[in-house]
Amino acid sequence: MWATAPRAAPPAPATPQRIVSINLCADQLILALADRNQIAGLSRNAQDPEMSGEAAAARGLPLLSQSAEQILAIEPDLVAGMPASRSAALAALPHKNYPLLDLETADRPDQIYASIRQTAAAIGHPARGEALVARMERELAGLPKPGRGRVAAYYQRRGYMTGTGTLIDEMMGRLGLVNLAGRLGKPPLSQLSLEEMVAARPDFLIVESATDIVTDQGSEMLHHPALAGIPRISVPQAWTVCGSPAYTRAVRSIADQIARHDARDARNAKVTS
Repeated sequence: MWATAPRAAPPAPATPQRIVSINLCADQLILALADRNQIAGLSRNAQDPEMSGEAAAARGLPLLSQSAEQILAIEPDLVAGMPASRSAALAALPHKNYPLLDLETADRPDQIYASIRQTAAAIGHPARGEALVARMERELAGLPKPGRGRVAAYYQRRGYMTGTGTLIDEMMGRLGLVNLAGRLGKPPLSQLSLEEMVAARPDFLIVESATDIVTDQGSEMLHHPALAGIPRISVPQAWTVCGSPAYTRAVRSIADQIARHDARDARNAKVTS
């Protein structure tokens, strides 16, 4: 199976002209760094604003259905993925050997920066990678820690909670928040019942903005009256589903929402004193 050994693939040209991305997280890096006319295909979720932080930039570009035939028709000179070498679509093409960009999952800013630099070099725009990293570093410089040791839970549809060793957990720690999942000894992804969450009583619930409105039973539980007294921070899933340039938007949004909550509390305390 040719795709299991990336080093056997031919090297990508200095500036590839037919880049295919077969993974949502790779999409976002390619969109942020490549020329539009270099992009020959993106994953099927690339234009979904609830999934991709670069959805607007993806509009009008070809989307792939993970079929081997589509990739064969494009004849890409670079295939990007996380990792590309494990793609089932590529494995279905035993007689083809495309240059691969194998990216690792990023759960910390330094890993995101490494992926940005790796992608920028592979597509022929290393200076853009350095500029993007520098911009992100500026956006994070001097970021306050408004959490002040308070406890937060990243609570999702159907009661799923994000634990330690994840991008969300790193964001919480950066802002001075304590992850409830870590305090309870939960794995990176676990389920916590409504009753357990009420008993734990975190200082904040961080939720995906798509669940701000009840659309089904999965999101309905997040609007249960028992949770009404817990301050809520809402962040688009598209900013957190991947370790991508959207990381800075997510972390700054959480910081701003905590600051606004604290300012409201201070005003209310003045009024009632």
